[in-house]
Amino acid sequence: MPPARWDSTLKKRTDVTPGTSLLVIMGCGTSVATEKQGRRVETDDTVKTPSPALTMKAAVLIQRWYRRYMARLEMRRRYTWNIFQSIEYAGEQDQLQLSSFFSFMLDNFTQLNGNGPDLISQLLDPVVDPWLDRETCYNMIPVPELYTGPRLSFPLSVSDTNALLSAFKEQQTLHARYVLQLLYETKTLLKQMPNITHLSTSYTNEITICGDLHGRLDDLLLIFYKNGLPSAETPYVFNGDFVDRGKKSIEVVILLFAYLLLYPDYMHLNRGNHEDHIMNLRYGFTKEVMQKYKAHGREILQLFQDVFSLLPVATVIDGKILIVHGGISDQTDLDFLSSIERHKVKSALRFPRRSVEQLDIGQSCRQMKRLRSTACSRPSSSRSHSKNQRTPHQRNRRCGHSRQDSAASTSSSSSSSSSSSLLFSPRTPSCLSPRPCPSSPSMPYAINDLQVPFLDSLSSVPPPSPPQHDREWKQIVDILWSDPKTQKGCSPNTFRGGGCYFGPDVTQRLLLQHGLQLLIRSHECKQEGYELCHGGQVITIFSASNYYEEGSNRGAYIKVGRELVPRFYQYQVSRTTRKLTLTQRVRAAEGSALKALKEKLFSHRSELLSGLQQYDPNNTGSVSVSEWAQVLESVLRLDLPWRTLRPHLARLAPDGSVDYQSCFEDMESGISLPQVTSNLAETLFRYRTDIEIIFNIIDKDHSGLISVEEFRHTWRLFSAHLGVDINDRAIDDLARSIDFNKDGSIDFTEFLEAFRVVHKLDNKDQQFNGKMDGEKYL
Repeated sequence: MPPARWDSTLKKRTDVTPGTSLLVIMGCGTSVATEKQGRRVETDDTVKTPSPALTMKAAVLIQRWYRRYMARLEMRRRYTWNIFQSIEYAGEQDQLQLSSFFSFMLDNFTQLNGNGPDLISQLLDPVVDPWLDRETCYNMIPVPELYTGPRLSFPLSVSDTNALLSAFKEQQTLHARYVLQLLYETKTLLKQMPNITHLSTSYTNEITICGDLHGRLDDLLLIFYKNGLPSAETPYVFNGDFVDRGKKSIEVVILLFAYLLLYPDYMHLNRGNHEDHIMNLRYGFTKEVMQKYKAHGREILQLFQDVFSLLPVATVIDGKILIVHGGISDQTDLDFLSSIERHKVKSALRFPRRSVEQLDIGQSCRQMKRLRSTACSRPSSSRSHSKNQRTPHQRNRRCGHSRQDSAASTSSSSSSSSSSSLLFSPRTPSCLSPRPCPSSPSMPYAINDLQVPFLDSLSSVPPPSPPQHDREWKQIVDILWSDPKTQKGCSPNTFRGGGCYFGPDVTQRLLLQHGLQLLIRSHECKQEGYELCHGGQVITIFSASNYYEEGSNRGAYIKVGRELVPRFYQYQVSRTTRKLTLTQRVRAAEGSALKALKEKLFSHRSELLSGLQQYDPNNTGSVSVSEWAQVLESVLRLDLPWRTLRPHLARLAPDGSVDYQSCFEDMESGISLPQVTSNLAETLFRYRTDIEIIFNIIDKDHSGLISVEEFRHTWRLFSAHLGVDINDRAIDDLARSIDFNKDGSIDFTEFLEAFRVVHKLDNKDQQFNGKMDGEKYL
């Protein structure tokens, strides 16, 4: 039995083996005690205490180490957050550009071409079934006896809402008949509501204000559990974005509508930018409805489209607190906003219809033809010849469709003032941007003409003045899409691609103009669930916890009483986060963010390599860190700290330069298709989500199959939008390669799988884990 000693430092009995040393780890340093010293301590009753100076020095060292550790952790949290947010906003920009392209095609293609394809009209303007306007439409849908979910009776009672809560907790789905009836009743109620709802705290103690939920049913249930169910004693304002991104959007919005019908005076809903059928195409709500209600999904979606457009756009409490989803602009006028017909704006992503007659395109085109014939009678220079021989890609770059310059193109396509919305202003839809015509003796120099796509060419038309419905549209866009900024003034929101940035002076001016004290908005995810800015006059509230990743952020809600002082309540829904340390939570979120960023790099591989090789004339495969960061920002436009992220994205060469080929080493495509060229494959990688949106529209029955001819037609249309120079033969080869069973139809699920970025390291981990699991059973 080895001798024992009492270690006064560790305050515990320690066994010491003769002839060995005892290593004691304490804080930042180590001390070694020999066996002889151990025996001396054993016989000594008095232990020498460390001096106060050494104790203080150790404390300072520990504090310094801890502060550095927490600073590094906070840095990782911040750049992880920036990655998530930048990629989210880039996706919104892509959606706006796509919807703008479709809007222009829908409004003008048929008139321009004379016999436009039916595909265009079904993209954004689904034919409204008059059957839905009949009060008895839902009565024609039978409810089978085997249905075990809640059976609602109207007008709703507390027992009905309790039944819905219990059913959704048990993962049950409400029958389509009751969904349609609920939506019909909600539509009838919302028609009677004003654009701006006015509330008073004199009838209740407190009003609870919630931000974005985005289909997170667990967050909604937790709010009800902590704060109480909606009632006369517990009134609520839910500030938009109930749907999309989350997997339980239909359950969330049904519960909100049910309580709205039950307590119309105590449950209040504002419209958000995701209460929009075009946004729903990209961010999941449309797909969720069609998967859960295959037989009646389209009818349900049409009713949702009507209901969303009827939601009020603002709420005012005691005439002092304004609640809107996004924000304001220097053109926001609450009096004008109260008078508009909000139901006409089915989608804020679609500018008001502008017919060809309004643009006077016929006369302009005739004038252009005369000018061209005059110009053609002269000898043409090599410069004019090169202009006429532009590729489709170059023509689209002229129209502002270059995705590499997305921020710049969206900015240039906005023809309104600095306060105007950037959602492709009604005067300059997508390809319509003010451009001067080439000056020549036979062609007068026009400064404010619009370049309108006319078949293969561009025609110049004078920009029309914005009519009343354009002003109404712009007011709603600013309310739903804008974000606050620290700088003064109002400028286009180029980062999101829609709405504007408004400064503290804009906030103060609007509050003073209408006698308000506070602006409460949502629209942006915040790490703590809320944030104050503009000297405390603007509050952002966000109620979807774990929005980007498990543990990424808290959710919060606000309670306002008669004194109008906001109080914040935070929470976080998680089954696993509580078991993780802060470091583990940051590491998990960081890993997901970096994975998404690497996929972004992979989908822009050719552009990045082209830009990097300009700084590498000798083909060494490496560039300086500053050059590497400059190219990544110029191509991706994500406004990220690339130098900080470099160790996670690329390795250094021995001379300290960046080995830029290492950016793409751990990624590969999902399925190899030898018939597909690298140019086409990368395009499909990059715009995979946009293509999925189009295909989901074409696939009316959501069977996952579309015809080869529909695929060809869609891809040609979409490639024209992208400005990608891909010939018809390449598209036909692609269609044949993914028609695996040669039956003339394409399995879209397999198509998407083929053009998915796969991380090689994930594959190795899965193979290793599978091997280890297999060995357990040997």
